[in-house]
Amino acid sequence: MTARSEITIDRAALRANVRRLRAALGGAELWAVVKANGYGHGAALVGATAVEEGVMVLCVASVGEGLALRRELSEPRILVFGPTEPPEHRGAREARLELTIADGRLPAGIPLHIKVDTGMGRWGLGDAVASSPDVVGLMSHLAAADSDPSFTARQIERFAEIAGRHPGLTRHLANSAGILRYPEARFDAGRAGIALYGISPFGTDPAADGLTPVLSWRSRIAQVKRLAHGESTGYNRRFVADQPTWIGLVPVGYADGFRRSLTGTEVLVGGVPRTVIGTISMDSLAVALEEPVEAGTPVTLVGDGLLIEELAAAAGTIAYELACGIDSSEARAERVVLG
Repeated sequence: MTARSEITIDRAALRANVRRLRAALGGAELWAVVKANGYGHGAALVGATAVEEGVMVLCVASVGEGLALRRELSEPRILVFGPTEPPEHRGAREARLELTIADGRLPAGIPLHIKVDTGMGRWGLGDAVASSPDVVGLMSHLAAADSDPSFTARQIERFAEIAGRHPGLTRHLANSAGILRYPEARFDAGRAGIALYGISPFGTDPAADGLTPVLSWRSRIAQVKRLAHGESTGYNRRFVADQPTWIGLVPVGYADGFRRSLTGTEVLVGGVPRTVIGTISMDSLAVALEEPVEAGTPVTLVGDGLLIEELAAAAGTIAYELACGIDSSEARAERVVLG
């Protein structure tokens, strides 16, 4: 490895997750959410692989993301989730994007999906769905499918009521948690985001839901040092050795997506769990070693059994945020695609 870190994307795992989610939908279409650069996995790569496995629509957050994806993938349908403004509509029309409408304005000549607010309290109309030959879909979003079954049931019931007054539209409501837990939320399509990448929407082991992690992240030990009693490593002397201590320095930090709040978590050094110590810097972190190791010893940050869900729990956040925060640009990391 010559780069500071290496991000591996396993297309076989992605394909397996697509098949798992399609099976869970029981005949409803699976749409793949590839916003935020495919949750850090690569939107075009994920999108192309998902389409090969039968995914019908790719979902992004903005017209800008949709245009970038269209330049890479000419054929699949692309749905923009976020709000749009009139100056964006011409580009969307020319790129054959589909738009989500949450404010009642209906641009002409573009396939439109009306979003109703059934309880998310975010984007969306009430129950009034405007009629237009451009309106092809009706959608909403589940607020707590990972945590609140009773509220989710009320949202599903509310959406079904609204959809019943507007026959002929493609109905889509379920997110990853909805697909995996609520058959009654299937309707005509489910939109899978986090589960597509083999990350649990419930913050648990993804294997429990038949999902396989797609992303692995590895680096290496760049230098080994011995701290004497009373010596420290990193900013603000957050770690002070209370006895002679070997440490390994890894050239990955919070600018790469390994957040400062991950101090105290474990990474794998040569396959052995080791604790991250001291303050994580912008471009480096330190791990405690029981004995010195060779420079170049591999370090696994995510993968090889080390779950991003566990790191997220330790950091007090969600796996979505950690995955989206990994910088996979060529300037920071080398990308490897398997399968």
